[in-house]
Amino acid sequence: MAKLISKTYGDALLSIAVEEDKLDSFDEEVVALREVLKDNPDLGSCINNPRISVDDKLDIISNVFTGRITDELLGFLKIVVEKNRFDCIDEILEYFIDEVKKLKGIGVAYVTTPSELSDEQKKMVEAKLLGTTDYKTMEMHYLINEELIGGMQIRIGDRIVDSSVQTKIMKLKQDLIKIQLG
Repeated sequence: MAKLISKTYGDALLSIAVEEDKLDSFDEEVVALREVLKDNPDLGSCINNPRISVDDKLDIISNVFTGRITDELLGFLKIVVEKNRFDCIDEILEYFIDEVKKLKGIGVAYVTTPSELSDEQKKMVEAKLLGTTDYKTMEMHYLINEELIGGMQIRIGDRIVDSSVQTKIMKLKQDLIKIQLG
């Protein structure tokens, strides 16, 4: 359900941004708004409190954000509050940011290795990903997991490429168990 809500509201915000030719400015503003909301969890708790009236919640949103965000984004936040969907605001904003990246041809890759990659290795991985995908640029996130032993795991969206030694050992173990059982 939350996924449907984030898509519905995120698409609405995206259509406003595209319609008004403000995709880049909306994107920057939404990223900043998401950080503000993350850094101030009490604001979300207050807006999601069922004992506070919708009018009071709208006043709070107005007092906090008027003059700090565009009127379009402020109006959007008010609609989210009026429809009692503020509990999904982070997912809505995340969906919007992801869709903007798709429109701009930006891929987001999470590369997990057992040790830190050199700058040259990172450039090679990024170049390989750009060469094998339709993305124009890549947003790279490098993670370390010493349990992988060797190789790497790459995740882009819901696609995963796993060439880690850990996975190869687990597959070999499963194959050996099948042979012993057979």
